[in-house]
Parts: sequence; structure tokens; C-alpha cells
Amino acid sequence: MDEQHRLAERFETHRSHLRAVAYRMLSSLSDADDAVQEAWLRLSRVDSNAVENLAGWLTTVVSRVCLDMLRSRTSRREEPVGQHVPDAVQDAGDGSGPEPEALLVDSVGRALLVVLDTLAPAERVAFVLHDMFAVPFDRIAPLVERSPVTTKKLASRARHKVQGTPAVPAADLARQRKVVDAFLAASRGGDLDALLAVLAPDVVRRADPAALPPGAATEVRGAHSVAEGTLVFGRRSRFAAPALVNGTVGIVVAPRGRLLLALTLTVEGEKVTEYEVIADPARLRQLDLAVLDA
Repeated sequence: MDEQHRLAERFETHRSHLRAVAYRMLSSLSDADDAVQEAWLRLSRVDSNAVENLAGWLTTVVSRVCLDMLRSRTSRREEPVGQHVPDAVQDAGDGSGPEPEALLVDSVGRALLVVLDTLAPAERVAFVLHDMFAVPFDRIAPLVERSPVTTKKLASRARHKVQGTPAVPAADLARQRKVVDAFLAASRGGDLDALLAVLAPDVVRRADPAALPPGAATEVRGAHSVAEGTLVFGRRSRFAAPALVNGTVGIVVAPRGRLLLALTLTVEGEKVTEYEVIADPARLRQLDLAVLDA
């Protein structure tokens, strides 16, 4: 067995870890695989015998590649929100079956991927490496070109954004979460009776035109009409997850972990009295999104 083949075998033992790091930074399986492949190419061009800690070296290289890719996205003003995901792509397996990206979305958490996309590149790298993979700040600092102290502040700022700040007391948040979970479960199950049970009789549903079929009403009133309309779009609910939206419990719809829609809900008592489906990219960017505690 030649040296290059042995090196390739050593690299393969780290591939799954490197892919996990890259996916959390990039929220794209194809981009993550590109970053991992670039790490292999760089490894194949250096004297691997001089690398004392191969796992650490590869993690650093993948992280640097991911940071460059995130910065490139920012400079090109890529829009990670409100992107149209064709039904054919949605039905390909995200959320069901063994499709690799579906498994990654489930392992990371759909809402977390959405929130990670709102972080600045250096914040995201610092947060992912430290909070998710326990990399020390003194190893992250050179990557983001900051001091260890400043890098710690970057991760802290990112952590605050990820966790968010609820606009209501904990008891109200828990009550909202219970109602929203019931709303989602009924939508996913296509259960009209269960959906009616969580909707107020005079509930109102509003939606951006981009979230609706051509000609559909942007405003619907009454529990039966709203429930029937909600079930029509029940297929999308398998890409949905509860999240903190503007400080209260809402829903993000994110096929492959990329934000497509957000729902803001008004909960009074044990009922949803109003909800709005936001699909316009400009409006989605204005939302304050965070992860709900399990």
C-alpha cells in the first residue's frame, strides 16, 4: 500500500466529523462536501508526517474553507431566505427516508439551521466550533483573525442570537408552545377535528401572496375555512418546526434547512386566534428568529 493510499484511508476516518462541522457552518450538504473535498486536496499537497494532530489540522482547514465560503456568500449578497424550493425537490426526501441531507437536518435541528443562517460568518464559525464541537477559543482565534478574548465575545454574541430573548414570561411561552405543537401535529396528520380544536371560532389567517396559489385569498376568516385551507398546505408542515419568532412562539418552514416561510401566531388561552404566513424575502429578513428550548 503506497503512502497516498494510506493517507486517504486516514482521511476517511475523519470524513463524517468534517462533514458534520461543515454542514453546521454552511447549511448545505453539497457545499459541505465541497469543503471536505478541498480539505483532502490540501492534505494531499502537504507533508502529512509533519501534521501531529490530523483531526485538529483537518478541522481547522475545513473551518477556514467554510469561513471563506460564508464570506463569499455575504459579498455576493446571497439571499438565504424566501427561496423557492420546488415541490419535486421537497418530495425528494427531506424529512423522510434515508436521504443524507434529511438526516443531517434532523440531527442538527431545522430551526437551528435557520437561525445559524442569520449569523455573521465569523460569529457562525466561532459558535459552531466552540459550542457544538468544543474547540478552544485559542484555536478558533487565528481562523477568524481575532484575539481569543474577542473570539469568545463573538461566540457569546452568536449564542445570544441563537437563544433569543422571549417577549413573554416563561409560563406564557410554555402555553404558546403547547398550542403551536398541537397546531403543527394536526397539520402534519391532516386531522381536521384536531385542527379545529386549537383554532378560535373567529380565527383569521393572513398570508403573503407568494405563499399562496395564484388567485387564492390572502385573508381567510372562520375556523372551518382556515382549517381547510391549512390542511391544503399540510404537505409543507413536514418541513416545519417551532421557533421563537419576534419573541413569541412561531413556526419556520425550512426545506433542507433553508428558510422558505415563517408563521407568526397569536395565541389566546388555548386557541390560535390569528396567524400569518410570511413568504416575502424582505419581510423574512426583518424577523427576529431564535431557537426554542426543547
